Amino acid sequence: MTPSPQGSSPSGPAPAAEGTGERPGEGGDGHRRFARIWSRAVYPATATSMTRAEFEEYLVPRVRELAEALHARPFDPSPGRRVGAALVEAHCTAPEALPQVLGVVDAYLLLYCSDPAVLPVEEGRARCARLQHAVAAGFARALQERTRCEQEALSRAALAARDIAEKALHESETRFRAVFEEAAIGIGIADMDGNILDVNNALARMFGGSEHHVRSRRVSEWVHPDDAPGVWRTHEELVRGERDHYRVEKPYTRSDGTVLWTNLTVSLLRDPSGEPRYMLALIEDITERRLLNLRLRYEATHDALTDLPNRTLFFERLEHVLSPSSGTSRIGLCYLDVDGFKTVNDSLGHAVGDRLLVSVAERLQGCVTSQRHMVARIGGDEFVALVSDPVSRSEVTDLAQRALDALAAPVPLAGRELSVRASIGIVEGPVAELTPAEVLRSADITMYRAKALGGNRYELADPDSDALTISRHMLTTHLPAALEGEEFFIEYQPLVRMEDGSVEGAEALVRWAHPRHGVLGPDRFIPLAEHTGLIVPLGRWVLEQAVRQACEWQVRGIGGARPLRVNVNLSPRQLRHPELVSETVAVLREAGLDPSSLCLEVTESALIRADDAELKPLRQLADLGVHIALDDFGTGYSNLASLRRLPAGTLKLDRSFTRGLQQEPADPVDLKVVEGIVSLAHALGLSVTVEGVETAAQAEQLRKLGCDSAQGWYYARPGPPEHLSGSTMPLAAGQ
Repeated sequence: MTPSPQGSSPSGPAPAAEGTGERPGEGGDGHRRFARIWSRAVYPATATSMTRAEFEEYLVPRVRELAEALHARPFDPSPGRRVGAALVEAHCTAPEALPQVLGVVDAYLLLYCSDPAVLPVEEGRARCARLQHAVAAGFARALQERTRCEQEALSRAALAARDIAEKALHESETRFRAVFEEAAIGIGIADMDGNILDVNNALARMFGGSEHHVRSRRVSEWVHPDDAPGVWRTHEELVRGERDHYRVEKPYTRSDGTVLWTNLTVSLLRDPSGEPRYMLALIEDITERRLLNLRLRYEATHDALTDLPNRTLFFERLEHVLSPSSGTSRIGLCYLDVDGFKTVNDSLGHAVGDRLLVSVAERLQGCVTSQRHMVARIGGDEFVALVSDPVSRSEVTDLAQRALDALAAPVPLAGRELSVRASIGIVEGPVAELTPAEVLRSADITMYRAKALGGNRYELADPDSDALTISRHMLTTHLPAALEGEEFFIEYQPLVRMEDGSVEGAEALVRWAHPRHGVLGPDRFIPLAEHTGLIVPLGRWVLEQAVRQACEWQVRGIGGARPLRVNVNLSPRQLRHPELVSETVAVLREAGLDPSSLCLEVTESALIRADDAELKPLRQLADLGVHIALDDFGTGYSNLASLRRLPAGTLKLDRSFTRGLQQEPADPVDLKVVEGIVSLAHALGLSVTVEGVETAAQAEQLRKLGCDSAQGWYYARPGPPEHLSGSTMPLAAGQ
């Protein structure tokens, strides 16, 4: 039942809401306002002895139950059943009462009892629909119990009346006939052979007004294809006298071919000696109530826009397929996302976007070729196709390809033809012990892999790729807590002057002491921090720690007359941070470190692509005395001519250029390349630092080529700050 903006109920408009000043969902006044509207709508259809004011007070705690259930997590609609039962207890039993109740709940529950900031509208509507269903179910059950009590009283009265009738007591017969004929529920009496002896007017009306149509068949002939399992076995037990009554929900076929759904109670009537004599059937017509419940169920499990099964129904089906009792051995799942749908919404409007989704849904539904296939919309522009027990993997991939082919034809919308592309992630395999969440997560990850490969394609799930993506996600989500929990630490690798082997400084290298995965290098988490923006606070923390450490080295006299310099890496995102200069200056000032003792390393790719506005902060820092180094030089599209406009004072030559110098004899091409770069750098007034020096021969060659400084395992591996000394590094020790 879709909430109406006018607040109308199925049987007419509910009382108009008067301005009270409260916002919807505030509780308190909102709940009481809802109770007042509810009372005005429903009170005329009640048979209660309460005044309307008393009835309104009676409804306030019911409103509170519905509001609490609406926001509960996990969601549980069972309070709706108690509310429905409470209405029957208050004598709201007129035929029009239930539609009025559901109409008011539909129109005003979300308005007065929901906070959109806490409960999204779409989820609120789905919950509201399920609460309506629960209210209707509770109402029906309570009314059924009340009817059963009346039925038992009627059974006793009918038996007594039958006994009196056999004694020819006319007065008692008249009373019995009055109860029998004027009863609101259908009553039928049959002998133990199943011959229908008598029916009342209510029962005849239920079956289309023809008493002959009912009495022309024996009880055993009223079989219907939708009968509950075991109902006729239960009936035979009653005929044999093994039970005194049974109650069941049973369908019948009327004379016009339509189906009558009933709550049927059959009781055994015994004679004074205890022998079975008659069967008394009490029948309540629940056809409209059942149709209402089916409609509410349909609305709660189907997408309002496309009419496809929604996320709720999809997960119900998926849970069933994955359960051991289903008998399903394999499943296939296609997770489809429309490429570029946001662009359609932003450029052409949501109305066109909705029409596009409807068209996509129709085409996907047209790809279904078996009852084992189910297509659902699970949100936004995301659709899934579930295949139960696929004959082979190709059945699932063929379905995905049919979906891509079906979407390939342009969709005529808004006076133009829109091309539709989609990315599909496929999971196919044995059910095993998979959970619905695991299957959907794997398909979702695979879909994004297909999208990253250009879209308009499908990809099959790969456990290794899934594990890597999940690991990246876990690390990403844990990064903020890791920074706050001081899980990061810094190691320092010495920078050595090649002319004399003395230590001139050290590069600060951040590590993550992960509580589960152990120590992680920067390659595992720096790209994640860069992507999430956490690189800015993380980089600031590294700068603060490294500057303090440089001050401590100077206080201890490490480095002698030439204070050690500390090198700190600066990411592209930090380079664009508006507070880079002011924060760097503040860190230096607070620690008392001269700017000349700090070197900021920026990757070549970030600097070469930077425009003048992005280079301005580095120029300002360079003017203050901070050294700037061009890191990983040679790994990108090195534009040597552009070096003149950069504020860098040092080139850090990537290890890929010096690998050929490790062998004997050295690679002549690498020698020429390094010699040319060093010569050009010196001509531009730049010093050259070489990374990745691992052998004595390599170090000696680089020294001869004129490199100014170096770092690498030949000199020292990264380690704690106390391992660093300002003494000369032995060129042959490799320590």
